[in-house]
Amino acid sequence: MPRKKVTEVAGNGGIKRKRGGGRRKDRDFSSDDEFDDFEQENTKKPGKPTTKSGLQPVTVADDVKEKIKLECSKVKGQLLIFGATNWDLIGRKEVPKQQEPLQRSLCGEPRVDGSEGICGKRRLWSDGINGGLIMERCAVTSRSMGQRSLASGEENLSRCQSGPIGTLGRTSGGPHRYGCLSGVQVSTVVSGPCAAHSLLITTEGKLWSWGRNEKGQLGHGDTKRIEAPKLIEALGEEVIVAAACGRNHTLALTENGTAYSFGENKLGQLGHGNQTDAVPTPATIQYNGQPLVKVACGAEFSMVVDCKGNLYSFGCPEYGQLGHNSDGKFIARAQRIEFDCELIPRRVAIFIEKTKDSQVLPVPNVVVRDVACGGEPHAGAGLPEEGVLLGFRGLFDFPGRGASQIYSGYQCSFAVSEMGGLFFWGVTNTSRESTMYPKAVQDLCGWKIRSLACGKSSIIIAADDSTISWGPSPTSGELGYGDNKPKSSTTAQEVKTLDGIYSEQVVMGYAHSLIIARQETEQEQEKLKKLPEYNPRML
Repeated sequence: MPRKKVTEVAGNGGIKRKRGGGRRKDRDFSSDDEFDDFEQENTKKPGKPTTKSGLQPVTVADDVKEKIKLECSKVKGQLLIFGATNWDLIGRKEVPKQQEPLQRSLCGEPRVDGSEGICGKRRLWSDGINGGLIMERCAVTSRSMGQRSLASGEENLSRCQSGPIGTLGRTSGGPHRYGCLSGVQVSTVVSGPCAAHSLLITTEGKLWSWGRNEKGQLGHGDTKRIEAPKLIEALGEEVIVAAACGRNHTLALTENGTAYSFGENKLGQLGHGNQTDAVPTPATIQYNGQPLVKVACGAEFSMVVDCKGNLYSFGCPEYGQLGHNSDGKFIARAQRIEFDCELIPRRVAIFIEKTKDSQVLPVPNVVVRDVACGGEPHAGAGLPEEGVLLGFRGLFDFPGRGASQIYSGYQCSFAVSEMGGLFFWGVTNTSRESTMYPKAVQDLCGWKIRSLACGKSSIIIAADDSTISWGPSPTSGELGYGDNKPKSSTTAQEVKTLDGIYSEQVVMGYAHSLIIARQETEQEQEKLKKLPEYNPRML
């Protein structure tokens, strides 16, 4: 006798399953699983639609597509670094699972092949949370390890029985030069407030990457951590003019307006039209519209701007940061909430502003000139062509007061007006209330700001002939005050370790800072040579 069928009835208490009489198309079901499969194929259920409307990539005919050639930054100089450099531990409280074999080899525990570790004494790890060191003594007898030296690339000046220990990343409070970049002229350096990896673009337009690489965000075709900058060979034939870093993904822009992406793609943040765990090799995004001129990355989403001023976004829509008037939530099976991610670039079609009397009005004819993305849960700020920040027209729509530069941090944003004033909104110190409206930073009134960057909670600025930074505790040395100096500051302070060094560009990752230092004169070159050199041991 055929089994009784099961139907789904929606009630106030949710979806219930009950028995019903009769047969479905006189078909016998040998098991419950077979019946469930049949029900799934023949019954429309709530949840994510199988086909998403508007999923076709943006396409423009070749005869109407503009031909452009973007230029690299005119800046050139030497790369400096300070802050936490143990990329796999930044922002974490314990060693990740993939680091366990390396940890065993460092502390003298037997490797898989039975050989001994390189240290045999104790484990040394850099703590990316508070800039300290996590030291765990092994069962074997330990002895003094001597002084730690980041400049020499060794954990200790003495030698263990199996040889010296190479630097696997630690906290540095002052600026260092990368030894492997001797003679390399850097024009652009890139990271992000939630990123533990970094990029640099040389004056020839070649893209280098290093840092955390769990999801292939370095673009080298694997997921191995890279301690020092390394050329991305897959993009060796391209001229890269701009790039952006998310938490675990990367975007790169070529001189002809083509965007490549690589890294994590669980939420569609690579724009490839699908959702996969990792894409370790650079691939173009699914976009065939007008050439792109800007790229930006948030934690798990991305934005691009074309040469016509159209803004496109893709990735995770959880907090509405994609600008499509939706957070993408839907109820999947078992009452589980999921998000309908944008898998390819989708144009942001509507811009609105809220007036002082709480009226919501559309803003017509918006041409986007620049875009900045922060961490989560905000997308930063869009800069229209006239320099009036959307949502803040009452502050930036006066003659001479338009915004000329915009920046986004982990949970904050900055704007530099045409008159040189710096405005801040958001939060950097979670123990204080958020600033809900752009507020002038009085401490920097009168400074001519040319570059600004934000980390997890720290800020660094290049202005006039000085470099300025501040940030609440805890920090990891990214403020650059020096190894034996205070690690945090709630007010803006000049970075004395960079006195006499002209910073062309400043960039911050989650807990590290990068600077392009000018080296045009002999005096500047001599000043840079006096800085210690950082030569991390490659794994």
